[in-house]
Amino acid sequence: MVRGEWQERVQEQAVAEAWAELVATARRTADEGLVVGTSGNVSVRVGDLVLVTPSGVPYERLRPQDAIAVDLDGRQTLGELAPTSELPLHLAVYRSTDARAVVHTHAVHATAVSTLVDELPPIHYMTAALGGVVRVAPYALYGSAELAENMLVALRDRTGCLLQNHGTVTYGATLTQAYDRTAQLEWMSHLWLTANSLPGRAPRLLSEGELLEVGEKLKGYGQSPAGPADPARPAFEDERP
Repeated sequence: MVRGEWQERVQEQAVAEAWAELVATARRTADEGLVVGTSGNVSVRVGDLVLVTPSGVPYERLRPQDAIAVDLDGRQTLGELAPTSELPLHLAVYRSTDARAVVHTHAVHATAVSTLVDELPPIHYMTAALGGVVRVAPYALYGSAELAENMLVALRDRTGCLLQNHGTVTYGATLTQAYDRTAQLEWMSHLWLTANSLPGRAPRLLSEGELLEVGEKLKGYGQSPAGPADPARPAFEDERP
């Protein structure tokens, strides 16, 4: 086998494996209540290609042969199905960050928070795991360049944000990490809404100094080199050193 053929087969295998993981992640967003129907979308980068969920197709119907890929300019290079209408949002993240995966959902509690405040109050120390207080990007039409621009401002120095009257966007080095950040954001939104619902009471919020302290501690979170940690695993699942 010549070098070019070998490289092509390696690329095809990488794309096939990434597509399988993408479909599994998309189905998980539906199974765990972060999206309804065909709302929300997921993408993952493989080299210079971006695999992305299609527009308007239920995730349970997606097959290996339905894989869709575009280049970083949005030109479709693989598949017959049309990419998600939120493709501009996904590409904006890849062009502006070191993201390898992006998850966008319409999670109920996070979306509710996006209609109430300009940022999610620091109700829990895992705010630091997203880079700091999570901002809300001003509303813009879905699929629009304006929405992508608003999102990038909200994502500055962060790995997740809320989209006003719309949903959430998170990214990571892997699909697992991007998904876990989405789940964490939804959990913190639910927590804040719950704590803030008691009449005459206001929840205690963390200070900037407390968040910085957590951020430093999270840098060393996980197992020793002999047992590498999953960098996406939320620290709240196991607070032991």
